[in-house]
Amino acid sequence: MKDKIELTLDKYVRPKLSEHYGNVEVISYENNILKIKLLGQCGNCPSAKMTVENVIEEELKKHVPEINEVVLVEGVSDELIEFAKKLLKHKK
Repeated sequence: MKDKIELTLDKYVRPKLSEHYGNVEVISYENNILKIKLLGQCGNCPSAKMTVENVIEEELKKHVPEINEVVLVEGVSDELIEFAKKLLKHKK
């Protein structure tokens, strides 16, 4: 199933997101619920939830009908946390 999801994302979703310097990462797929994380500029966009509903979820449900729901996992990336730690250490 993950291969089918990734192929759908590659063909129908990622090209649209890349126009806005973004991407999408699959976090998990269980019980017909797909959890994703938006990356790049899309990860910090105020319209992220609309992008998930109107672009990502729509395309995925069209091409992978087994998916019942797409959930956006939000939070600060590990890279950003590490960058902040380095900045704070440097200021001391």
